[in-house]
Amino acid sequence: MLPNGARMRSSDEFRLTVRRGIRAAKPSVVVHARLGDSPPAQVGFVVSKAVGNAVTRNRTKRRLRHLAAGRLAGLPATARVVVRALPLASAEPERLVDDFTAAWDRAVARAR
Repeated sequence: MLPNGARMRSSDEFRLTVRRGIRAAKPSVVVHARLGDSPPAQVGFVVSKAVGNAVTRNRTKRRLRHLAAGRLAGLPATARVVVRALPLASAEPERLVDDFTAAWDRAVARAR
């Protein structure tokens, strides 16, 4: 689980990260990353209705949250990351881990 302070809640933070951040896409997930102004590092998730019904969206979000929590320690202190799930994240959940890892690593490395 992500610590409370590491969760991105502000729509302005989401908007800035998506619009001005570095984008890395894979078939099941898109990761946007940028360096913010102040610590701590924060992560936000976007899982739209295109992914599936409420149960499917929440399951996908929990999986993404679990994956992000394991990588939070490797982020720069001011990093902002938005993870957007695509419909394939629920259709083929077995590829989510590999896609997430590749997109996360690429976006964070390019944002530094």
